[in-house]
Amino acid sequence: MTDPISDFLTRIRNACSAQQEQVLIPFSKMKAELSRILQEEGYIWGYEVDTNATHPRLKLKLKYQDKTAVIRKIDRVSKPGLRKYVGSTEIPRVLGGLGISILSTPRGIMTGAKARKAKVGGELLATVW
Repeated sequence: MTDPISDFLTRIRNACSAQQEQVLIPFSKMKAELSRILQEEGYIWGYEVDTNATHPRLKLKLKYQDKTAVIRKIDRVSKPGLRKYVGSTEIPRVLGGLGISILSTPRGIMTGAKARKAKVGGELLATVW
């Protein structure tokens, strides 16, 4: 697998379209941080690390509202073949502020609003709405 973040986002997208309550994803620190941000912003109910299997994995509990997934669209922006870096003033507002952008900055992974407030730029990983 060449792009584990893209695989993470695709598993979430597929689980939401199949209306599954939870999804299992191979564990990494980056994916755990992305899950933390999705939980803080209210896109998923929660996540936990399942260490009972031979390889640790993340268990995400997806959030639905009237049988419709809260995550309407989740896209990968920066890809291994074409990285997308933005400065603190160039961070895009997703759907006029209704969605979030997720950045990997020197201060860790954070949302676009927090990065804008901290005046720090970085790699634009994904957009969610």
